[in-house]
Amino acid sequence: MKTIIIAGMAVAALLATPAFAGINARQAHQQHRILQGAHSGELTRHEAGRLERQQVRIGRREARMRASGGGLSPAERARLHYSQDRASINIYGKKHNDRVR
Repeated sequence: MKTIIIAGMAVAALLATPAFAGINARQAHQQHRILQGAHSGELTRHEAGRLERQQVRIGRREARMRASGGGLSPAERARLHYSQDRASINIYGKKHNDRVR
């Protein structure tokens, strides 16, 4: 549980930087959903960890995209939105299955 909270704070700190504003508001919201689910018991430790890692992968992919050309092209932005759509579906599914902490 401590690692989930620490990872959440690290992501929140990363998202607070001006370079990552905008598209990352959605990622911050999803991070909040994961932390809330872990805190309420809707997510098991294993489920929360997997969802956290998915968000980290999306964040790294975005950072690579921004580093390669200085900004996000419309196609790159669409790929990130698709990744966040899939992550949102995963969060919903894990929070609403019958597993509890």
